[in-house]
Amino acid sequence: MAVDRDHVLRSAAALLTRKSTATMDEVAKAAGISRATLHRHFAGRDALVLALEALCIAECEAALDAARLDDGPAHDAVRRLVREIEPAAGLLAFLYTESQLFEGDGQNAGWTRIDDRVAAVFRRGQAAGEFRIDLTPAWLTEALYGLLASGAWAVSEGRVAGKDFTHMIAELLLGGAVRREES
Repeated sequence: MAVDRDHVLRSAAALLTRKSTATMDEVAKAAGISRATLHRHFAGRDALVLALEALCIAECEAALDAARLDDGPAHDAVRRLVREIEPAAGLLAFLYTESQLFEGDGQNAGWTRIDDRVAAVFRRGQAAGEFRIDLTPAWLTEALYGLLASGAWAVSEGRVAGKDFTHMIAELLLGGAVRREES
């Protein structure tokens, strides 16, 4: 019987977003395969994490496309982005802690593409007078990632209702990013 690689990756993602320290044995069990079978597909944890990274980048890029970032006011685009990226937020949170993914010249170019697209929304909002100009688009992008990761962890721990994810993140970020009239 052939092993469905996508099923294995999604099972690993589901487990690792709940328990980032899960062993390869636990990943195999979650996927319903033997450890030997898992190792035939992923030589070790590093190979599995790199495959999860590629999956997450693809999901984030699909979310960026679905969010129609160039349509309407930038603040509405940010809300759509948070809503669209929510299904990948847990995996994004897990990968956020995998520092080897972001070190040196080996960083996946997908992250740069994602960063550039998200920062462009904030830049557009600043140019339109929607967002504060004293916070750089790079910082607003990092703040969004941090809120997505924190939101995913809070939902997975049951501290926050999943239905509130988009509202909490978008409103906190935008409440701090919105340009206020000077008094």
